[in-house]
Order: sequence, then C-alpha cells, then structure tokens
Amino acid sequence: MKFSQEKLNKVNEIIARYPEGKQKSALIPLLHIAQEEFGGWLDVPVMDYVAELLHINPIEVYEVATFYTMFNMKPVGKYVLEVCQTGPCMLRGSDQIIDHIKNKLGIQAGETTPDGLFTLKPAECLGACGYAPMMQLGKFFKENLTIEKVDALIEDLKAAAKN
Repeated sequence: MKFSQEKLNKVNEIIARYPEGKQKSALIPLLHIAQEEFGGWLDVPVMDYVAELLHINPIEVYEVATFYTMFNMKPVGKYVLEVCQTGPCMLRGSDQIIDHIKNKLGIQAGETTPDGLFTLKPAECLGACGYAPMMQLGKFFKENLTIEKVDALIEDLKAAAKN
C-alpha cells in the first residue's frame, strides 16, 4: 500500500511544513488524504502506513482517527449523508429528517445501502445552526432541510451515480 506519486508529493509537502520532531502535527491532513486515496475509509493497514510516514506509533494514529467523526472506520457509500443531530437542528426537525432517510433508504444510522450509494451518519454540530436542520454531503452543506429537499437530493444523487 502506497500513495500515488501525486499524493505522496502532497504528503511530503505537508510534513515539511512542520519543524523536525513535530511531524505528528501533519496527522489530520494526512488522514484526510489517506481516506480519499484508499476508498473513503481508514482500515488498520492504511493507518499503519500513515504512522510509518510520520515516524509515530500506530496507536497515535488510531486515537485520532477514531476520535473524529470525519474519518470513517469502515467502508461507506459513495454519498455519506451526515445529518446534524444536536440541539438547534433537533429543534428544527433533524430527528424527522434522519427518520425519513432511514425509511426512504431502508438503512439505520451508520449503515450503507446495499447498492453502496448511501451511508447515513448522524453528526454532531456542523456549525450551521442558523440554517438548521442541515447535513454535510462531502464538502458541501445542505441547509434548511425539509423532507421534500431530502427526497430531491437523494433522487439527484441517484441520477448522478448512473451517469
């Protein structure tokens, strides 16, 4: 297991930003790159590879990767629907949005649809309380959600996956 040359160049550039002995500071950006490069999730060999690149113990990588919800510890769908489930979003209906997605896709929180398209992942605060309820979809926020908006989004993503 190795990064592509392009990704390895980026990894080395990130590591070089930090003084000697402080390379561990590059851990989170490297985990993002690893997750992107190796199928959208971080298995043990991937995390061990990152530890090797940073000259740190594998447990130091595991601790960080398992703490942050942005890192996936098991395979996920092509589209990860991360619905905020904290106070402001709940007050504006995120529980109903999550229940609707469960029913529409036939999965529970943390599960992936059999076709591998969607994973439902409840999230802690995503920092867009004024636009609740909301979800993160990759790098994008989907705000002021309604059942209708969620249905349209899912149909758009299904259509995009076919192309």
